Parts: sequence; C-alpha cells; structure tokens
Amino acid sequence: MNAPSPSAQSPALALQARLFDFAIAELIHQHRDSFAPAWTVESWAKLMIWLALNCGCSGERDALEAFAAALGPALTARLRRQFFSRQLDDLGLRLLADPAEAQALAFQLDPALPVDRPRLRQALERVGLLAELDEEDTWQDGDGLTLLPWRHGGGPRQETAPCS
Repeated sequence: MNAPSPSAQSPALALQARLFDFAIAELIHQHRDSFAPAWTVESWAKLMIWLALNCGCSGERDALEAFAAALGPALTARLRRQFFSRQLDDLGLRLLADPAEAQALAFQLDPALPVDRPRLRQALERVGLLAELDEEDTWQDGDGLTLLPWRHGGGPRQETAPCS
C-alpha cells in the first residue's frame, strides 16, 4: 500500500491545523481570566504551567522548561497573542496588551472608522486595563488603531520574568 501523496495529505493537515487553532483559542479564552493578576507576565507564566501540567509534565523546573522549548517560538508567540488580546464586538474594538511590549494597542474592528475614545475607555475599563495605562493625553491615534503606553512602562505590575 502506497503512502498518500503530499497533495492528498494537505487538506487533512490543513483541517488538523485549523482544529488545533480553534481548540487552543477556545481553551485560552475560557481559562485566561483564571490566572490573576490579569495582564501580567505572572498570569502568562501561570497559564503556561497549567498547560504543561495538563499535558503530563511534572511541576519540576526542567520539565516546565522542556515544555516551553517544545512549543517553540512561533507557537508560543501565537499563544501569547491569544492570551493578551480581547475582542469586544459590541464596542467594535480589539485590544492587544502584552506586558512585554512598550504599549498596548486598540484596533477598530471596522478599519474605515476611527477609534472612538469614549468607547475605548469603556472597553479598557471592562477588561481591567484602564488603570494600567498612561493618561489619555499620551495615547496616540493612527489609522484605525490607538497606541496606549503602560502607566509603569513595559506593562502592569511586572513581578516575574517572561515565560517564553
């Protein structure tokens, strides 16, 4: 029996990849608020430890580091973007607020519209970010996005090193 040709494998592999993307996004969306304090490197590290433990890793440092290394930088970056983003459809905004970045970002879901400051403040308050960001007069509006510097520079309450 011959192995399937690469062209026969690609639809199956594409479906598997989409299933994985969907499943991990749902897992993160359902559990990210469980890892306090929100919007911190500490919360990200807690998620990574929780994932490692649920994948059968021991809680030993070497096992956790091996888990992080096995994910690799591309998958880790995708997971991190999922973890530190929120989409608020009712307000027409998407927020990206990774504490490892110099600033948070707010995107208008409809790129033809400018970011509306009252809706943006409402969104930031809803997700617990307003108090973590610098004063509104430091926000910078661009094409369909707003740059929001962290109040304390480099993200809120950073107590621990990033888990990559």
